[in-house]
Amino acid sequence: MTATNYTDDEPNEQTRLLSPSKKGKGPTPLPKMQLGILMLLQLAEPMTSQCIYPFINQLVGELDITGGDARKVGYYAGLIQSLFFATEALFILQWSLLSDRIGRKPVLLIGSAGLCISMICFGLARTFWGLVASRCLVGILNGNTGVMKSMVAELTDSTNLAQAFSLMPVVWCIGATAGPLMGGTLSRPHDRWPRVFSHPFWIEYPYFLPCAASSVISAVVFLISGIFLKETVQKNKTSKSVDVEPIHHIDVPPQNKIQDGPLPLREVLTRPVVIAVANYGMLALLEIAYCAIQPLFYSMPIELGGLGQSPASIGLILGAGGFSNGLFQAFFFPKIVGKWGPKKVFMVGMLAFIPMFGLFPVINQLARESGMTQTVWALVGLQLLVSIIMDLSYGCIFMFITAAAPNRQSLGATNGIGQVVASVLRAIGPAASTSLFAASVENNWLGGYAVFLILIIGSCLSFFVADMLPGDAFATTSKNEES
Repeated sequence: MTATNYTDDEPNEQTRLLSPSKKGKGPTPLPKMQLGILMLLQLAEPMTSQCIYPFINQLVGELDITGGDARKVGYYAGLIQSLFFATEALFILQWSLLSDRIGRKPVLLIGSAGLCISMICFGLARTFWGLVASRCLVGILNGNTGVMKSMVAELTDSTNLAQAFSLMPVVWCIGATAGPLMGGTLSRPHDRWPRVFSHPFWIEYPYFLPCAASSVISAVVFLISGIFLKETVQKNKTSKSVDVEPIHHIDVPPQNKIQDGPLPLREVLTRPVVIAVANYGMLALLEIAYCAIQPLFYSMPIELGGLGQSPASIGLILGAGGFSNGLFQAFFFPKIVGKWGPKKVFMVGMLAFIPMFGLFPVINQLARESGMTQTVWALVGLQLLVSIIMDLSYGCIFMFITAAAPNRQSLGATNGIGQVVASVLRAIGPAASTSLFAASVENNWLGGYAVFLILIIGSCLSFFVADMLPGDAFATTSKNEES
């Protein structure tokens, strides 16, 4: 097959944002060592954030703040998750801008140290505000997500970007598998292994062990990154007007000269950036709402709208979903995007939220009528399967945001803006969704299922925002590899 040539003087919304840099040649080999270290940094994020999911509702229920009312657990559990993203939203852009100037590596190391310290604090917290403070601490110190995406883009070119970005959801899924399994298995070790964990410390702090385990992993990743990770930002001693190669070979006339170095934020906010970031925000909002409701739904009693599962069972369910997701992303993401293009894949992923939310009331209703039958478990598995399709959207939107950056020196700022928007909406999502869940059950709105109707309506609206993305972007990359 022959790649299509584009000769427009300036790229517009329908121009392929990623043009092949090497016509007729295969993809550039990935820098495996450096990408491997970045993937370790990526792995630590979901392991530390999601290891608390199997026990967070039980932990909050044991605090005096709920007054023993299980229906109020959703309010406080959602608030703990939201405050992390709220503090992250306040600081992540500053970390991204700082990484454009001082380099990516120092910022990534600070973020890893923040993960390590905050998880120790979380495991030792015995009050609600202690839990809040520990989650806010990691939100303040952690700017890794946007910086890692910038570094991946700097280590690749247009021929292997999709392959590199396909690794990020895979690693995230591995962490999302190991984190809940670790949180569910290692929580309350005194109850599970009383002979080994007989010290009163484990009775006083029953959830410290999974937090400590994830903290140790972050510490190991910190050491590996500090020794072996190489800086990708080239610091210029002088600022001058030069020909700057835009991100991934977007065709710009040679007479267009832009200032060497990071651009002001106002100039970074171009229309392609705004559209890509808006879609990232919608994806982040709906996905975090689903992730916040999912463990709450599994843990709530059946008569209160859930499935009444234990932390260990919740960890196994979430772990199985993450493991399956990781395998699917690893083997099929590049092929699917290469065949259908990132816009179509992204839009299908956004539509997947409709059955994901719609299955919650169906599953609970069947459990109320006949208990935890094989049909109920089959529908739980179907819901996890649909969420795998949804997760394809992340790799696609990362590609759109990267390609929308005005120049390489503003890549950190572009990803930072995306992470700010995503973090703000992720701060709203858990508290709003779990509070709506609790309010729906408490007030019996639509039989306790009103929250899912609201989220389904939001999922439908996101489809119209996704339709604004550039059509068939990036497809020349995969076609050129086949020719």
